[in-house]
Amino acid sequence: MQNRLIQKTGDKISPLGFGAMRLPLKNGKVDRELARKQIYHAIDNGINFIDTAYLYGDSETFLGEILQGEYRDKVKLCTKLPSINVRKYEDMENILDEQLKRLQRDSIDYYLIHAVDLKTINRLLKKDLLKFISKAKADGKIKHVGFSYHGPKEEFELLVDGYDWDVVMVQYNYFDDNVQASTEGIEYAASKGMGIFVMEPLKGGILAGKMPGEAEEIFRKANPNKSNAQWALEWVLNNRNVTCVLSGMNSIDQIDENIAVAEKITPLSLSLEEMETIEYVKRVIRNSLKINCSTCGYCMPCPQGVNIPECMKIYNEKYLFEHKGLFNQSFMDYYQYVGGIMGNEGNAGKCNGCGKCLRKCPQKLDIIEELKKVKKEFEFPAMKYGLIFVRNIGFPIYRTLIKLLNR
Repeated sequence: MQNRLIQKTGDKISPLGFGAMRLPLKNGKVDRELARKQIYHAIDNGINFIDTAYLYGDSETFLGEILQGEYRDKVKLCTKLPSINVRKYEDMENILDEQLKRLQRDSIDYYLIHAVDLKTINRLLKKDLLKFISKAKADGKIKHVGFSYHGPKEEFELLVDGYDWDVVMVQYNYFDDNVQASTEGIEYAASKGMGIFVMEPLKGGILAGKMPGEAEEIFRKANPNKSNAQWALEWVLNNRNVTCVLSGMNSIDQIDENIAVAEKITPLSLSLEEMETIEYVKRVIRNSLKINCSTCGYCMPCPQGVNIPECMKIYNEKYLFEHKGLFNQSFMDYYQYVGGIMGNEGNAGKCNGCGKCLRKCPQKLDIIEELKKVKKEFEFPAMKYGLIFVRNIGFPIYRTLIKLLNR
């Protein structure tokens, strides 16, 4: 891979970075054996930037354990200050010290203020955020500072100009090129010499999976050997202002596929025909997607137990993949994964409208109203009693039949 230079820091960063938000799990925690193999494989093949966060479960602790010895100095490590957890100045210092302990490091290469918009930054400024940054830098606890952005595009340049930031992390993909930071905002930040790190290049997996038939036909006609994920990654890497694309890879095959794309695509290397193909597909998807959710999970946990990202993902997939009929695949997925058949009761109908998720949503969705749509689409009167029957009678009978048939 041809590394890309961050003017403000002088670091040369691999165009593909490892996003440690979606590491493989085992019993609710990082599957250490599997994830270690994957991260070492990524580093051995040229990836030199790993992104994590305080709120990513035990990701920081795991990375602290494995990034030792020969791997300690092979990567630039990035983590984030959880803005939502800061109530007073001391919280910032205490959290940073805890992160340094978790990561087993004396200094963090890139430290970002997590999930901010203008309102969040103003709140943190009142808690002496700039004093905290200056002190942390002076003490050698952080080397470079930035923020991850989750606000409207109208506010982005104000935040860029509000401090001498080194880098910024933004959501960016061919479907969301005009929201949050937007293509214009990325160009503006890059003009300041800032490094641009991109999250959600596949929009929570939506741009990598199966697409509406018309979109699939457009891509296959243009290049039958290129996957949907390749098209999406190539589009982002083609932008000359992008430093590094963060991908939440959780298999060796995904790592190898993404590295192959990053080795091939340099800034402005896509042809006009390829760019037009992606634009056509974007229009098709936009006409099919019902809820603009990236399944990032920032809205979680829900006090009522609603699995908000999964509810919206299944709802979107019903229309994206044109699942039809009463007991279609999306209907079955809903009851299996959030409806309670497998004991995972996180259905949309549990929402009581408390609104705690609203301020945490990077897309600024009206989650309460969207969940009402999901409930109307999949749920039915007396659903609770139907599920009791399925779990206690229907599902055991089904499993018994499967065992008999497999003898």
